[in-house]
Amino acid sequence: MQPPISKHDPFAALRIKEFLFFLNTRFFLTLAIQMQSVIVSWQIYEITHDKLALGFIGLSEAVPFIIISFFSGHIADIVSRKLIIIISVSLLILSTSALLYFSLDSSIVIQTYGTLPIYLVFCFIGIVRGFISAAFSAFMSQIVPREHYANSATWNSSVWHVGAVIGPAVAGIICAISFKAAYSVNIVFIGLAIFSLIFIASKPIPKKVKKETLQQSLAVGIKFVFSNQIILGALSLDLFAVLFGGAVAMLPAFAGEVLFVGPMELGFLRASPAVGAVFTAIILAYKPITKNAGKSLFLNIGLFGLATIFFAISTNYYLSLFFLFLTGAFDNVSVVIRHTILQLSTPDEMRGRVSSVNNIFIGSSNEIGGFESGLAANALGLVRSVIFGGVITILIVAGTYKIAPKLRKLDLKKIE
Repeated sequence: MQPPISKHDPFAALRIKEFLFFLNTRFFLTLAIQMQSVIVSWQIYEITHDKLALGFIGLSEAVPFIIISFFSGHIADIVSRKLIIIISVSLLILSTSALLYFSLDSSIVIQTYGTLPIYLVFCFIGIVRGFISAAFSAFMSQIVPREHYANSATWNSSVWHVGAVIGPAVAGIICAISFKAAYSVNIVFIGLAIFSLIFIASKPIPKKVKKETLQQSLAVGIKFVFSNQIILGALSLDLFAVLFGGAVAMLPAFAGEVLFVGPMELGFLRASPAVGAVFTAIILAYKPITKNAGKSLFLNIGLFGLATIFFAISTNYYLSLFFLFLTGAFDNVSVVIRHTILQLSTPDEMRGRVSSVNNIFIGSSNEIGGFESGLAANALGLVRSVIFGGVITILIVAGTYKIAPKLRKLDLKKIE
């Protein structure tokens, strides 16, 4: 008599109490960060009406994020990851409070210095996010058993995207009232993220095999990523897809110049990719991708580029929402696969450093992609620049498919 076939449990990771609090923290933090992005971009666009100024928002955050990521990963491997997150998120409250002050009628900062103070605050936020990103992924791997890594990656991505759905929509609605109200709500959500984290016990600092200097520690993390074709290929695909294929940074300009809608509609445009991602995540929770993970990765990033092109040529608000929905749906497949690869392939004592290298590739690509979008929009025009980005994304997928056979043949069940 054959043994009974084990049934896949789509809720396996959700049965872990601490993981639920982790997801709660993830949700409120994502909600706040996504809100902040919409608030600041609309505020900058109202002040300047300059597409390149929108690109500089991302650049001002990305440069310090990249620089600090070389160091933050090392810290995340030798200091309590929970402590790093609590301190960093507290500093996020401080920086958002500064943005709130700039929005007060009594404040003369913006009238005197223009948008410069906002960019400086975003430089500081880039540093803070560098520490949060390095510690967050590594901390999750200490909460969830290895056999549930793929399932936890799916739910982690789902919660992130739910926050990314609600955050922009809420920001758009409240921005229609005032920037002051929007920043105030933003601060409350960050506070709730810290509150949820309190219910998760601190985890032990992973023991290193040997003592390393800071320089050696950083070199080991970078070497680990660059010597692994599967990890490097997955990171590179995501990097260039977001760098060239993302249209999010230019949405205020699309809203105002192409679709002729206001801040509330902008919020829904920003939320639409996340709605698509949540839709995909629900499917992946029940039917996870394992055997043909590599081919699925290439296919979905290629479709992401195609949906981006269709969004660029659309002049109908509802069609634009639909194509943005598709970009999020296709993109989330690569997000879940990439996170699963990193969790399964990385030793615990290296998770902080590998997470930082991942953040340099992915975490800053949205912001640098925003700057690239601003430059391209100035040079090629708004619509042509996004079409160009979608075409480049498809070409990169085709090229990587040929030069990365291990990634193409990836089976997640065979990663040791």
